[in-house]
Amino acid sequence: MAEALLRAGATVALASRVGTKLDQVVEKLKREGYPAVGIPLDVRSEQSVNQAVEWVKREWGKLDVLVNNAGIGMRTVNPRFLVEPQPFFKVTPEGFRDLIDTNLTGYFLVARGFAPLMMEQGHGRIINISMNHETMKRKGFVPYGPSRAATESLSYIMAEDLKEYGIMVNMLLPGGATTTGMIPDEVRKEIESKFQLLEPRVMAEPIVFLASTAAEGITGERIVATDFQDWLLKRK
Repeated sequence: MAEALLRAGATVALASRVGTKLDQVVEKLKREGYPAVGIPLDVRSEQSVNQAVEWVKREWGKLDVLVNNAGIGMRTVNPRFLVEPQPFFKVTPEGFRDLIDTNLTGYFLVARGFAPLMMEQGHGRIINISMNHETMKRKGFVPYGPSRAATESLSYIMAEDLKEYGIMVNMLLPGGATTTGMIPDEVRKEIESKFQLLEPRVMAEPIVFLASTAAEGITGERIVATDFQDWLLKRK
């Protein structure tokens, strides 16, 4: 998504907890000539979010688009979640809280932090990344399923709360399991033999659309990337 937005002409800040992964991605994009920057951000920490907001105000003075994509997956509570699902009552309270703090509370804290800046501007886009409804009901998918179901409720309410300020809130999801870090390397081949995984680039076209002037006035929508063209046709 970051690469697609950069190619479309945006200046993009990639945010994550401090580490070499963020640094390496940002440096790679810079070498390719893109105006990418890295911001250290722990979405579970109000202080960290506030520091990121202050950085944006100081360095850019505005923020047109916020993409909430922070998330940890089922691998944190069960590394073999796709091939050997475990029932909710075997999930530890600590594992449940850790995932909810990142996947749900993190979206809330970051959107809450940047919303006032967008309100002052009188415009802005918030795009919350979600997942299939089927996954929210799948056996052995606590707490990841509930975290994203709650994210969607949060998104719909945010869209209503921010309408009067000219801020649009939409949801975007790939449309199936995707080859990201949420798939453990040790079971990737086993999973690929049972599931057809999507490539992350499936998110490129719809994320650019949602950030563009073409999406002006669109809010409270839930867009499945694999069905993006059909969704566009239905709107015409």
